[in-house]
Parts: sequence; C-alpha cells; structure tokens
Amino acid sequence: MTENTPNIYLDNNATTQVAPEVIEAMMPCLQRFWGNPSSMHTFGGKVKKCIDHAREQVAALIHAHPEEIIFTSCGSESNNMALRGVVDACGGRTHIVTSNVEHPAIRSLCHYLKKLGCGLTELAVDNEGLLAPEQVAEALTKETGIVSLMWANNETGVLFPIEEIAPLVKSSGKLLHTDAVQAAGKIPIDVREVPVDMLSISGHKLHAPKGIGVLYLRKGVKINPFIIGGHQELGRRAGTENVPYIMGLGRACELALEHMNEERTRVAALRDQLEQGILASCADTFVNGNREKRLPNTTNIAFKYIEGESILLRLDQYGIAASSGSACTSGSPEPSHVMQALHVDAMALHGGIRFSLSRYNTQEEMDETLKHLPGIVDELRKLSPFTARIQCC
Repeated sequence: MTENTPNIYLDNNATTQVAPEVIEAMMPCLQRFWGNPSSMHTFGGKVKKCIDHAREQVAALIHAHPEEIIFTSCGSESNNMALRGVVDACGGRTHIVTSNVEHPAIRSLCHYLKKLGCGLTELAVDNEGLLAPEQVAEALTKETGIVSLMWANNETGVLFPIEEIAPLVKSSGKLLHTDAVQAAGKIPIDVREVPVDMLSISGHKLHAPKGIGVLYLRKGVKINPFIIGGHQELGRRAGTENVPYIMGLGRACELALEHMNEERTRVAALRDQLEQGILASCADTFVNGNREKRLPNTTNIAFKYIEGESILLRLDQYGIAASSGSACTSGSPEPSHVMQALHVDAMALHGGIRFSLSRYNTQEEMDETLKHLPGIVDELRKLSPFTARIQCC
C-alpha cells in the first residue's frame, strides 16, 4: 500500500468509525464531568444527569422507556446477561430455543449452557437464511424458558421476522430475547409495537466506541443480575458506569435516528450498485442470503473456486477493507457456520466476502472497488487448483 492508496472501509458490520459528533459528546465527561455518578455531591450529580440524558437518547432509538435501558460493556455481555439471567432465575436449567446462524456471542453461550444442563433447540434456516415464525411456535415446549433470535444476521444481513415471532412467543407465555446488534440504527425498531422482552445493542456497530453496549429489559421482566456488587443500573448491573462511553452511545443513537432514512435509501443504493457491479463483472458469483429481507448496508458475495481470504489480502493492497464473515471467528480454518447453514455450494463455501457499508461511504469508493475487484478475481482463479481441475474436466 502506497501513501496515495485510498482508504476504503467496507467492513462496518465488524465495527464502525466513531462519529465526530460522538467524540465531541464524550469530551466533557473526560475533562469536566469526572465525578462518580453514585456520589451525593454536586460533582456526582452532574455526571448522573449526563447518564440520564444518554439513557433517554438510547431509549428513543427503539421507543423504550429510559428505565428499561441497562448499560453494559458490549453486545456479548448484553447477550450473556439476558440468557444467563433467565437461566439463573429458572434455577440453572431451562429449555432454550435459538437458530443455527446466531452470532458466536449467542451460539457459543447456548452450547455452554447446554453442557450445564439446559435443553437446546437450534432452528435451521432455509437456503436463503430465512426463518419462518411457525418454526419457532413448533419448537416451544412446557420447559422453554427463553427464545433468543437475532434480528439481523451479521454475515448476510438477512432479517428474521421478529415482528411476527414476538407476538407468538408472548402469547405462549415465554420470554423473547433478540440480538439486535446489527439491526439497531440501520432499520426502525419499536419495542412498543414488537413485544420483545430483551434486546441487545453494541455501540461500536453504530458509530460509538468499542466497549459500550445496552440490554433493553422490558418493564416487569425479571432476570438475575449478571454482575453483582453494587446498586448501579437499578441494581441490575453492578459497577461504576463508563460515563464518557455512555455519553458517546447516547449521541450515536441520536445520530442513527437522524440518518435512518439515509441508511434505507442512499446507503442501500450504494450497496446495490456494488453488488450488481460485482455480479456483472465477475463470473461464477452469487449473493449469499435473501436479497430482499436484509439490512440496507450488507451484501455477502460468494466467489466460486477461490478462497475469500486471498481476495481480502489483494483488496487490502489497494486500501480496500472487507471481511469473510464475523470478526469474532476470524482466523478459523473452518467454513462459516452461517454459510454451512445456507448449504452454500462446496466450490464457494470458502469464497464468501461480506461488504458492509455505512453512511460515510461514497459513490467514488464503490467505483474504486469495482475497478480493482474483477482483476483480482481473474488473477486468483488462474492460480486456483480448483479452476485448473474444472478446466481439465
């Protein structure tokens, strides 16, 4: 990479750049409002007001009540707090319903809880990554304590019909948690209309810093605390609050609301341009997952006969960043569990590339990516033993 190489970031489902407005919102809590919010004096009172304001900003993003917002360190903690909180409240054992394409923060946790004695049902998605509400209803038993399903898949962007699933689960008297880490800030979420009991958010997916998250806990839902030791967060999560990052997340949620329409229009149009350009200029490629019911910023393209990691390395030489799937499983030699669940063609199983955009991406960046990618793919296929084998046949 040379000094003049452009920096094109297309890996926003892994993390996002911190918005300048978010940094600005954080600075007062690093410079002036540095008191402990639990203290009774004026220094602490000013900081508590900062937290209260941020709680209102986060609540507004999903149309919740401020007191239903619990600040955590990240999406993984929020997921753990939800599931383990319910399991603990059920005496350590219960039946969990989830899907076979969940993020490792849910999937690994569910497998861990299964080892401890919980029942576990993993619902299979179809070849486009879709899940039918009826599958959830059929999986519920008398022993079911919680259903945990992602709102949007981190690798394909495919959306689960949480709006339809939530009423089914609620009518059965069970609890529903949704990992909305990828969905929050990209699509409208209204917990007044969609009766989920718990919902996880991670700040660094919507232009806040890493190290701050949220668990939405509906009024009246009881879970055991995950972290014990203090009265913070109404006794639901002990520990002195990370005030600067909480303030940053509040501002990021406010900005996400302001830019929601841009996500659904301009960002989606850029995504579609990139996707169509790749499919038109690169033979033997296809989109992984449903192309209609998905996030506006995400496309996952399968390139047959070559490995995705090779494409990523070549793209990086041109200053273009993308990914082959979840950053939490990066480096694993195994194919993505999501791609396996979609029954992707064996010749493309290792060749999936996720391009995930944000409001900071531009038309020029799409053009620059399409300028280099076809040549990279052609060159790698010439070197691929898979291509040579097919040509010989």
